[in-house]
Amino acid sequence: MIGFLVRKIFGSKNDRFLKKLRPLVAKINALEPEMQALADEELPQRLAVYREQVQNGEKDLDAVLPEVFALVREASTRVLGMRHYDVQLLGAMALHNGKIAEMKTGEGKTLVATLAVILNSLEGKGVHVVTVNDYLAKRDAEWMGRLYNFLGLSVGVIVAGLSDEQRKEAYGADITYGTNNEFGFDYLRDNMVTRAEARVQRGHHFAIVDEVDSVLIDDARTPLIISGPVPKGDDQMFEQYRPAIDHLYNLQKNLVTGLLAEARQLIAEGKNDEGGGKLYRAHKGLPKYKPLIKYLSETGVKALMQKTENTYMQDNNRRMPEITDDLFFVIDEKLNSVELTDKGHEVLSKYFNEDGFFVMPDIGAEVAELEKSDLSAEERARKRDEVINDYSIKSERVHTVHQLLKAYAMFEKDVEYVVMDNKVKIVDEQTGRILDGRRYSDGLHQAIEAKEHVKVEAATQTFATITLQNYFRMYHKLAGMTGTAETEASEFWSIYKLDVVVIPTNRPVVRDDRQDLIYKTKREKYNAVIEEIVKLVEAGRPVLVGTTSVEISELLSRMLKLRNIKHNVLNAKQHQLEAQVVAEAGRSGQVTIATNMAGRGTDIKLTPEVKQAGGLAIIGTERHESRRVDRQLRGRAGRQGDPGSSQFFVSLEDDLMRLFGSGRIASMMDRMGLKEGEVIQAGMMTRAIERAQKKVEENNFGIRKRLLEYDDVMNSQREVIYTRRRHALYGERIEIDL
Repeated sequence: MIGFLVRKIFGSKNDRFLKKLRPLVAKINALEPEMQALADEELPQRLAVYREQVQNGEKDLDAVLPEVFALVREASTRVLGMRHYDVQLLGAMALHNGKIAEMKTGEGKTLVATLAVILNSLEGKGVHVVTVNDYLAKRDAEWMGRLYNFLGLSVGVIVAGLSDEQRKEAYGADITYGTNNEFGFDYLRDNMVTRAEARVQRGHHFAIVDEVDSVLIDDARTPLIISGPVPKGDDQMFEQYRPAIDHLYNLQKNLVTGLLAEARQLIAEGKNDEGGGKLYRAHKGLPKYKPLIKYLSETGVKALMQKTENTYMQDNNRRMPEITDDLFFVIDEKLNSVELTDKGHEVLSKYFNEDGFFVMPDIGAEVAELEKSDLSAEERARKRDEVINDYSIKSERVHTVHQLLKAYAMFEKDVEYVVMDNKVKIVDEQTGRILDGRRYSDGLHQAIEAKEHVKVEAATQTFATITLQNYFRMYHKLAGMTGTAETEASEFWSIYKLDVVVIPTNRPVVRDDRQDLIYKTKREKYNAVIEEIVKLVEAGRPVLVGTTSVEISELLSRMLKLRNIKHNVLNAKQHQLEAQVVAEAGRSGQVTIATNMAGRGTDIKLTPEVKQAGGLAIIGTERHESRRVDRQLRGRAGRQGDPGSSQFFVSLEDDLMRLFGSGRIASMMDRMGLKEGEVIQAGMMTRAIERAQKKVEENNFGIRKRLLEYDDVMNSQREVIYTRRRHALYGERIEIDL
């Protein structure tokens, strides 16, 4: 209440920051006639004068900001035919101040960046513009390059497949475009070279990160790793042990099928305690088992299971063994872990015909025994090597079995990964993009390859690694822009010390954001989605359908084919078509199915008849685990004052609702007496779903923070080693370092 009153009287922090910038906007606008009077060749000459003043120390960047912005705006109008709006000037000032500018989709972020980029390039230390993929890096460098070249500035672009010479040249330019991975890997490679002239980067002065939430938050969960071969890298046991895990997984599946059938019968007979126990045991065994998920969406069943769970978790999980002892392995979806039980150990030991398969030798005790023995020194050394060798073989076997079990129990094809060209490729869960060149570490990728019967690649070792958080924290000044950052503002501040500034839109947003439609089962939900698409196509509106996985996008595609509705599918498997598909998504009656549209970077332009019909319709087939990604999907409609609508379809079987939807949601649905085929649309339910999303966001933030804490320890070592290495390369301070 007090906070609300303070904001009412003094305005929010955001309002105060924007208020401070408005006089500068007026100043830039007042300079417009002067810039319009200059001839084409005078504009680059005038910029060269400002550059000289900045580099000589006569003026700082803030002092020349109004003149430079006015000059760039005029040059852009002449070269690109685009004049920066006043709100775009505000966005560029936020970037120059080292902040994140949140600007809605279609507000022209690519153009906004040019103002801050050109101003900061005057220092001559290089400006990096970071994008999410090679296509956008090339597109923006060529598109905006016309403006930079007109003003006498050089532009470089870093993409995969360049030689060292080409990279060096691109980094030597005033402005360098590239992807986060390319910048990060170049930094690591620069610290592995053996000759000073082989280094390509020249420093980390100022970076503007496009789709900053995608780069600094989503991609930040996996570190960048340069790896290389290890001796005997092909000596792996994944193929050898796969049949055993296949056998174990099938045993568990048959067990869970039986448990579920028994639980159904007992609950139908009113024996809730007994039935609840069996149901909970089935859930601990295979939580993603589809018949189980379907049964849990029936009235009262989820609430009963949660009640059973509370009973067994009391007193620090004291009674949990009663549930888990009968299973072969236990899965914890929230913690993303799987653990073999004693029964599982027993089955595998029998399968391998070796009782002590999982018993690790006590290496310390055995070596101590050897030391006490009367053996000769040579004999003792040989025996010690045998003990160590035996231990490493057994630990490698156990590790292989655990990773295979994880591959079978936790990783689903077409959700976490896809198989293309006989290779397992990771799919980014946030954006639906394929993470080319990335592999799961610690043998997990090899385990998935064995599971999918594709070639198991050789084991590798890490040569150099860095998290994206620590790479971007090296920049003297960092800024970013995106359509959605506000919900993650606290993370941006706590990790990167970046403030989020919400820039107003050029025209008011008139998009109709509707309350979620909540169904009991996925089947009903998908049928309702198809009916809605048919209705919208008949009305002549384009439809963009957002899905959370490749599997769902392919399912909806099959359902639309049955109804003879023409559509495009954009998922991790059709990555190359991205820009073309998005450009067509605004045509009348066009249906586009996309695994997450986050950061796609291409605008959906609408024709006049589409605007007349009601604009682009957004359909979300599931709430994503992050509110930010849902906002990104909604934001594809309603750009620059266009009409549009957005509607999310949710079912109680969705992952978010299963894992993080509180017991209150299930009991609310039970109280409302939701029958099969019925739908609920209530603000209270939408808010409950957003609370579940908040829970997941906090969870994911915890994961990223932990990863960073581990890397911080390594980072301090990395800085010392890399600094000494640099000194040695350039022959500096060697006496001191030695």
